[in-house]
Amino acid sequence: MSLARKNRRKTTVDIVRAKGRENLVCLTAYTAPMAEALDPHCDLLLVGDSVGMVLHGMKDTTTVTLDMMILHGQAVMRGAEKALVVVDLPFGSYEESPEVAYRSSLRVIQEVACQAVKLEYNHQAPETIRFLVERGIPVVGHIGLLPQFVNISGGFRVVGRTDDERKRVIDSAIAVAEAGAFAVVVEGVVCDLAKDITAAVDIPTIGIGASADCDGQILVTDDMLGQFAWSPKFVRRYADIRGATATAIERFATDVRNGTFPGEAEMYLPK
Repeated sequence: MSLARKNRRKTTVDIVRAKGRENLVCLTAYTAPMAEALDPHCDLLLVGDSVGMVLHGMKDTTTVTLDMMILHGQAVMRGAEKALVVVDLPFGSYEESPEVAYRSSLRVIQEVACQAVKLEYNHQAPETIRFLVERGIPVVGHIGLLPQFVNISGGFRVVGRTDDERKRVIDSAIAVAEAGAFAVVVEGVVCDLAKDITAAVDIPTIGIGASADCDGQILVTDDMLGQFAWSPKFVRRYADIRGATATAIERFATDVRNGTFPGEAEMYLPK
């Protein structure tokens, strides 16, 4: 049975109640048309800072701004009616202090009208999450592989291959849950660690490169649709949008050059 009743947007309570009952379906969205296509099928839509790489050609997410996230969040809210919409807090918008995080989050909630924000884990994250939740802002945590820390970690690498890493990630998941987050994204961890994390917390875990033992799954939609020549190991391609787009463009170019487009069907004829 679907989490949502007809004509009702899903809430953070719906997401929490799904743990142990049904797997949460989550995908990224950055535009109104894509949000409209995803909305009937998803429990949660994430306006991820991956938008910088996917739509703007940035090398990583560290140069994405709060204004960019708000702009794309507004677009997604125009297309989504039922899914709960979460917007990423971009690098530099929340790490300085809980107060700075609150001001950034307040802008997102008020200007986008979304339901929650997401932030990547750092040593101050539990305090920040608690500060936000106590002031009425729902939060999704993000642990494991942290894209915003790519310049510290030296790249995108799997987390949890050592005992120290495993303990650190499990501890961070527990801290995020205890601070009041209603869900946590678990990215790029070895599969048996994801199972331990899911068992350790009473909030849903949403996996991306984590394993089927999480309470839900999320992918970058453009990766799943085959928009790029390369995609991470954890992505299953459900379409070949890149190939289909190239074919369509080639056909259009051919029709223009040989004079068959536009044809009578595409022209306004005299009465």
